[in-house]
Amino acid sequence: MKISACIIAFNEESNIADVCETVAWADEIIVVDSDSTDRTAEIARQYTDKVFNREFKGFKDKHEYADSLASGDWLFWIDADERVTDELKRSIEKLRSTPESELPDGFRIARSTKYLGRWIRHSGWYPDHQMRLYRKEGSYWDGVAPHQTARVDGRVETLEGELLHYTKQNLAEHHRVTEMYASLAAEHLKEKGRTTGIFHLFFSTIAAFFRSYIVKQGFRDGIQGMMIAIFTAYGVFLKYAKLWELTNTQE
Repeated sequence: MKISACIIAFNEESNIADVCETVAWADEIIVVDSDSTDRTAEIARQYTDKVFNREFKGFKDKHEYADSLASGDWLFWIDADERVTDELKRSIEKLRSTPESELPDGFRIARSTKYLGRWIRHSGWYPDHQMRLYRKEGSYWDGVAPHQTARVDGRVETLEGELLHYTKQNLAEHHRVTEMYASLAAEHLKEKGRTTGIFHLFFSTIAAFFRSYIVKQGFRDGIQGMMIAIFTAYGVFLKYAKLWELTNTQE
């Protein structure tokens, strides 16, 4: 079971060393940068000689490029701001002694997120299972931009252990990421021929807040839960506002 750890990055000099260390158990580490203006690539080369640059054409394109460079039969996808717990590492190591014929095609992993000094346990952010370890053969990337994810057509099981996600160091970063994701989502919807109006701008925004804060019990995450719900609603509003702008305005 040869495992390739794939990391996509952009201006991650504060994270790239730690994320490379957290996947040091992998058989190879692949880092795909996109013209970072800091020392991301330089630091990454201290941990692997497989550091590549790719013009940013979307997250799906970047992930697919990283996967194509991997020589392992299995791929482990991890973001620069995530870390592998000891329990998860042990679970993965146990797989190496399991007959290949008994393994599924992918493994989903729970992700625990720390936001503004608090580990979030509600708000729709936990356990946030994601398929992160999967067979390279037969895998593909799919989903709505910018939240595409790796997929397989076969059986997927859950691994013990967690990924630790150290997200959004401050509100300014959260706002910047929300704006970027909204732009990518709006462009994706426009390409699909979607349009929008008052209903989505208003009711979808309200529904997003209600789902995050009430249905997903964000109120149990304190002030951070309130902020998550508001940013979630704002992201939905901004996505449809940008879609309206793309489809209803001219130069």
